[in-house]
Amino acid sequence: MSDVFEYHGVPVLVCDADGATIADVQDALDHLIGAAFACAEVVAVPSGRLDDRFFDLSSGLAGAILQKFANYRLRLVVLGDIGHHLSASSALPDLVREANRGRDIWFMPDLDALADRLAPNGTRRPSG
Repeated sequence: MSDVFEYHGVPVLVCDADGATIADVQDALDHLIGAAFACAEVVAVPSGRLDDRFFDLSSGLAGAILQKFANYRLRLVVLGDIGHHLSASSALPDLVREANRGRDIWFMPDLDALADRLAPNGTRRPSG
């Protein structure tokens, strides 16, 4: 189950932590993008819902999913602690740092940080 919440006027689909694992692009389309397309601008998904291959950039899964979000003009927020993934990768920390500087993909520790970021003068707290 997922619910739509509004943070500073921005509708956000907040996905439950115990939903289906997002293991490929079709899962992202079915469980994230399809659910959000009519009602949200941002999809916030707990990091535990993403298959570990998402965080292994060499697998190409993250790139393919992020491209789908861009195609549908939706923003993606990965919520939660991804420290173990960051420590296991040399490329992932760079992706997180660059993504958090932009406006379309963010890695946030929790919904409070996301709400802060969506505020009109949102803080630019890095996460990860």
